[in-house]
Amino acid sequence: MLVSVYTPTKNRLDLLIKAIDSVLGQTHQDIEMIVINDGSTDGTAAYLEERAQKDHRLRFVNKTISEGAPKARNMAITMAKGEFITGLDDDDAFQPNRVEAFIAYWQLLKNLGLQPACLYSQDIIVKNGIADVGTHKKGSITYRDMIEFNYIGNQIFAPKQYFVEAGLFDEQLPAWQDMDMFIRVLKKFGTAYLLDIPTQLYDDSPRTDRISIKSAMKIRSACNALTSKHAENARHKQQFMLQMFSKFYGIRPTIKDWWIFMKLGVWPKGMATLLRATTRFS
Repeated sequence: MLVSVYTPTKNRLDLLIKAIDSVLGQTHQDIEMIVINDGSTDGTAAYLEERAQKDHRLRFVNKTISEGAPKARNMAITMAKGEFITGLDDDDAFQPNRVEAFIAYWQLLKNLGLQPACLYSQDIIVKNGIADVGTHKKGSITYRDMIEFNYIGNQIFAPKQYFVEAGLFDEQLPAWQDMDMFIRVLKKFGTAYLLDIPTQLYDDSPRTDRISIKSAMKIRSACNALTSKHAENARHKQQFMLQMFSKFYGIRPTIKDWWIFMKLGVWPKGMATLLRATTRFS
């Protein structure tokens, strides 16, 4: 069974090499990796050309103009020949058995009479090059769970058909493209199931842009967009807001945020979370 792995990249050649090694070194060998080089200027284009000559399972597109990761992902998914697809960010890596384990688990669930919308797994969190901790994700989730929190993370494993029929990644969103896509997959196809072993190394090293004004504006814009798309009631709107103020983004609620949140209704647990986010940096 052919499985396609898509990876967008830009000016991260050292990290990309490790990502490619982790995919082409999978125990499941019937695999293709599609790398979309989104306008790199660091030698990525030459490396991909040379590497693909040595292993024809590597396919690539060298773009001269950068158009963003969502468009690169969609290009790769459209090109993919595999029955199943999963993604890999260029700063992350797969454990050697990830693809094989996903295929086996998908078949097991089908044998049990379950039809997954997609699969996801536990991750090993890496900070500054050191494996730090493992994740403790929920065993199964629906799209309503994703409104509360992105329990999946950053990658899913599903048939190519599911990606396409869900509408691919929204290229207009400034952030939260993964979460939006996953919500649409779950809305259309049902429940996501956890492969409860760590199969991915996820790089969560501190980033200097995480609390920048520009990043905060993108997150706020994405939150508004996903609220418009997916919120079915006032509580959903509040839950999306709380995701925006999580520690991951480091955005501090303003007085206006409090006014909007309270106008949506009294929710003690949510108010306590909002208060913690407000006082986090005081």
